[in-house]
Amino acid sequence: MKHEWRKHEKELYMPKQKPQLVSVPEQKFFMIEGKGNPNSHEFQEKVAVLYSLAYAVRMMPKQGYTPEGYFEYTVYPLEGLWDLTEEGRKLNTLDKDELLYTIMIRQPDFVTKQVADKAFEVARKKKPHPLLDEVVFDTTEDGLSVQILHIGPYDDEPLSFEKMKKFIEDNNLEIRTLRHREIYLSDPRKVEPAKLKTVLRYMVKRL
Repeated sequence: MKHEWRKHEKELYMPKQKPQLVSVPEQKFFMIEGKGNPNSHEFQEKVAVLYSLAYAVRMMPKQGYTPEGYFEYTVYPLEGLWDLTEEGRKLNTLDKDELLYTIMIRQPDFVTKQVADKAFEVARKKKPHPLLDEVVFDTTEDGLSVQILHIGPYDDEPLSFEKMKKFIEDNNLEIRTLRHREIYLSDPRKVEPAKLKTVLRYMVKRL
């Protein structure tokens, strides 16, 4: 049976529009770092490079190579860890040029370093890109987190963040890091801003 993250991992990817506590296990990702406005051409190029690797893994059996433990699955959505530069934190309004990010696409558990290396090889042959050299394959674990489903424009996310902060305060929790995670369930090229669905997540600890 095909693994559909929307159906089989609802707790992580399909939260409600109110804050909830969740435990996020260790996960594997292709990831790339950057600084600046996510509306820039450079950002879009980095997204494209990540997807080239994600689909290289997904299509391996059709290329004559089936990794051990491989199963049919839907490619995971784009995610991002977001922060601000020291200069950006001093400003009263958000300057997107001062954003720091690590964007990533999760990989199934069967993806080992060997499989990831094969994906790099396939991607370089199909469409060489200098940004491939900046991508790393690594694991990360958010652990105890508070998340919410935000529906609407990205610029309206502060409204959802305020709901999360109140939930965190009311439940004797504390945000562990200034960075937050966003998981993009919608394609902004195809979905109007008012209907965009984004999972927002703070990593927290109990007081």
